[in-house]
Amino acid sequence: MASTGERPRRQRRCIGWMRPVVMPLVACLLWAGPSVAQSHEKGKASYYSKSMDGHKTASGQRMYNDSLVCAHKTYPFGTLLKVYNPANGRSVIVKVIDRGPYVRGRVIDLSWRAAKELGIISQGIAMVTVQKAYTIVVPFRPDDEEVELPELELETNEGSQGMVPFWQDMKEDAADAQKAVDGKKAPEAQKPADKKAPEGSKKTGDAGGKKPAG
Repeated sequence: MASTGERPRRQRRCIGWMRPVVMPLVACLLWAGPSVAQSHEKGKASYYSKSMDGHKTASGQRMYNDSLVCAHKTYPFGTLLKVYNPANGRSVIVKVIDRGPYVRGRVIDLSWRAAKELGIISQGIAMVTVQKAYTIVVPFRPDDEEVELPELELETNEGSQGMVPFWQDMKEDAADAQKAVDGKKAPEAQKPADKKAPEGSKKTGDAGGKKPAG
């Protein structure tokens, strides 16, 4: 039977043997703990006032009411986050451009447009779920497979009547009509001149035939 003095020694040996195994496990848990908690967090969400439109944020970008952006405490700038509202089932994807909120219980500050998409404008503050958006599905995006496009013949027939602009036909018709009108006016203008020419010649002949008396 072992004495009571030997038990503490055995316990110390066991602890000394387990220390190289336990310490790395504890370090891994401490390192992975924040990332696991950050990947899926729940809390209250608020949104920026409309008076913040155009103001500079911590990232240097400007906050606009119609942009889908947000403020978060730890995620890097430019990270895309998916915010889900369990009360109505709506969700929105926003980009981190600012730091905050610094109020206990709040996990994210949304732009006015993002809050409208989630349906929390009237409430002001709502419980949401925030997680990183790893994959984003773009609607109407074609698959990676190659899409066969039809071959189009772009040759034109120059002799086709359909290729002649309609205004060119109208211009030619107007020119033909003007020629016809000018052709009718020309003979009418020449007729009076031909009749007056003989009368003048008679007068000059009569005057030249008379001789003075004496």
